[in-house]
Amino acid sequence: MKTKGAHNYYTYMLTNKNKTVLYTGVTNGLKERLYYHANPEPFSKAFTTKYRCFYGVL
Repeated sequence: MKTKGAHNYYTYMLTNKNKTVLYTGVTNGLKERLYYHANPEPFSKAFTTKYRCFYGVL
């Protein structure tokens, strides 16, 4: 059980294949969030789906 105030947050960046679009996000469940970016729901109008931002930036 986590105590109040003890949270881990991650900042992440994604780009498209041509590296022309940059997306930044913040989450406390990085693996799960990246999974949902890589496997969007059908007909999703999300930014990362529209611009095909699935590649991590180091």
